[in-house]
Amino acid sequence: MKLQQRSVLAAALALAGAPSVDAVLRFSCSELVTERLDPLVFPGAAQSPHLHQIVGGNMFNVTMDPERYNIGEEASCTTCTFSEDFSNYWTATLFFRARNGSYIRVPQRPNIDFDNARGGGMTVYYTASYQGAKVTAFQPGFRMIVGSPMYRTSAEAAKFRQLTFTCLETMYTRTGETTSMPTQPCKEGIMANVRFPTCWDGANLDTPNHSDHVAYPSSGTFESGGPCPASHPVPIPQLFYEVIWDTRQFNDRSLWPEDGSQPFVWSYGDYTGYGTHGDYVFGWKGDSLQRAMDDNCDVVCPTLKTQSIGTGNQCTQDKKVAEQIDGWLESLPGDVEVTGPQPGAGSGGNPGNGGGSNPGDGGGNNGGGSCQVSKWGQCGGQGWSGCTSCASGSTCRAQNNYYSQCL
Repeated sequence: MKLQQRSVLAAALALAGAPSVDAVLRFSCSELVTERLDPLVFPGAAQSPHLHQIVGGNMFNVTMDPERYNIGEEASCTTCTFSEDFSNYWTATLFFRARNGSYIRVPQRPNIDFDNARGGGMTVYYTASYQGAKVTAFQPGFRMIVGSPMYRTSAEAAKFRQLTFTCLETMYTRTGETTSMPTQPCKEGIMANVRFPTCWDGANLDTPNHSDHVAYPSSGTFESGGPCPASHPVPIPQLFYEVIWDTRQFNDRSLWPEDGSQPFVWSYGDYTGYGTHGDYVFGWKGDSLQRAMDDNCDVVCPTLKTQSIGTGNQCTQDKKVAEQIDGWLESLPGDVEVTGPQPGAGSGGNPGNGGGSNPGDGGGNNGGGSCQVSKWGQCGGQGWSGCTSCASGSTCRAQNNYYSQCL
């Protein structure tokens, strides 16, 4: 099995142009819960604007105050195969939009070697080094976000390098990554690739926007041995998610918009994929992650305790947000408005006034109109100037430069 896993890793890393791969810690984390919570951006809020799939330890909650909780010591179970990892990892979810305007959640599928992972889950990677140097593992209280759900252009998305998508011809496909959503049917599904920054300022476990305390190398990439900038001099492991969306049942182009544009929309209201993002809260027990990084663990890691995928599947949480997220829906969970470029911005509807409402004739909103969003919608920020105004009589309040709230 290790040889098979190793070949997958080599293919996955080839695109990055890594001159040599020392070792990669690769493992599965099954679904813990899928719901509208985000304790980083909206701590204490009973619900967040859009839907996430969360994996990892069962300390995930409405509030995860690092001053009150040491997740690695207080969690009692984890969905991950390394049983000392009680961290939480989460991403947005993907929906298919039918021609009649209704939505249905796209299921996930497990990655290679992780066939029985509950809900498909995600594959998590920690890489210590490609150049033989040591890295400093994350510490209790550390958390970070990469990407922004507000972005809708390639120029904005370029701020966060190495957030990409792979159109899977086979489950082993690891080439042809794009920064926007694939525009053709993908035979085995669409894989989202989320690579986090690999340099730390050495002082802050978190910052108000959950991003400023980390940075990408000042030149090149982590894989090419790029140096950390002076502002963030401490090398940290490369954290990398792979999430596979099982789009196979939607590959019939007769189901797609009549203009042929791709029909998948993210739970935060984005067809482009430029708003892709990932969240992380550290929760490894004791010094287990540092030991694994120091030992340059390569898939199998004798210094860490493991559990079967079946055991990890038994670690679940009841949903705290009571709402329908499966089956055909009239709108995205949370009534999230779709913003930015959408399929069918041409023939069906008037894009000058926010677009047509009938997706059956290719109608849609090209992001340049004057639409409104509901409370907890996306009402601006990050320089976005498209379809993001608040409803009449309400005001827009920025929060952490990440989301905005209509009040």
